[in-house]
Amino acid sequence: MSSENKATVRRFFEEVFNEQDFAAADEIVAADYINHNPAPGELPGREGLKQFVAYLHSANEGIRFVIEDQIAEGDKVVTRWTATGTHTGEFAGIPATGKRYTTKAINIHRVVDGRIQEGWLEWDTLGWMQQIGVIPSGG
Repeated sequence: MSSENKATVRRFFEEVFNEQDFAAADEIVAADYINHNPAPGELPGREGLKQFVAYLHSANEGIRFVIEDQIAEGDKVVTRWTATGTHTGEFAGIPATGKRYTTKAINIHRVVDGRIQEGWLEWDTLGWMQQIGVIPSGG
């Protein structure tokens, strides 16, 4: 089951987040999906997730997610990923900076019967904000 759950989460990043394939989201994300770390204003459920992905792409030109590692046990899949893009539109209240970034994160997803039911996210928000020039880099 762990390999199937990892494949489902891989589709989540590759098809939903990279390709904005919302038909794939309908297949692999539960309608009542719970994001335990929603972005400000993100609506609940699968429809909220799809709106967030569209918003993410509208504000970050060329954004791509690359899976670095995945570990699965039981109904949970842990994914370490890297995202790159250019901040070209308002995102989370931050006006476009035109700056390129690379950010890293770890997600935990709970997969039940081939559908993602819940997600938790920890990402390097400070590093991202420093790269786009909103917060000065230490040094």
